[in-house]
Amino acid sequence: MPDRAANAARFDEIAEKILARGGDYLLTLKGNHPLAHAAVIEHFDQHCFRVGAPCRAACDAFDDTHGRLVRRRVFANTEAASLDALSGWPGLRTVLAVESIRSVNSAPTKLESEIRYLLSSCPDDPAALGQAIRSHWAVENALHWVLDVTFREDDSRVRDRTARRNLALLRKVALNIIGRDTASKASVRARRKKAAWNDAYMLKLLVG
Repeated sequence: MPDRAANAARFDEIAEKILARGGDYLLTLKGNHPLAHAAVIEHFDQHCFRVGAPCRAACDAFDDTHGRLVRRRVFANTEAASLDALSGWPGLRTVLAVESIRSVNSAPTKLESEIRYLLSSCPDDPAALGQAIRSHWAVENALHWVLDVTFREDDSRVRDRTARRNLALLRKVALNIIGRDTASKASVRARRKKAAWNDAYMLKLLVG
């Protein structure tokens, strides 16, 4: 298993390289930075997510397509950038929390919630960062729809979080491989079935 401290160091190096080239980073903060991750979670719980919290979402949008209702909220907080646990991050200006709440229209009482945290060096107004993330949601929605139609992702009964992430990654790898066949007029789902039934076609996709 990779060393968490080594992964964290590489992540910080990526941020430094982006800044050195004149760019700004917007990177996801994950559990391989345990102290920073825990401090950010606590900060947003107190300032954004608890009942009566003072901070309001920079973006709050609903999407009702492909049989799913999704509410996404983006909280952008510049004060969190001064947390001691984040002092090692170069050029950090804003910390963001992206909350996604999903329900399937056929089972509206079944809800899934996820919160992702991001670090950014961008000097733009926090609301502008929220809008940038919101514009990316359309890409995520389109990808999820393809994965659901092709692999019936929403019907998956896997509940273990690690297993779900691993399977999601494998589906995306398979989708990329299927996409190598640009000459076919068949749907992605049809090409997936063809690869399952025809070893020669599957080999052609794998070899590229």
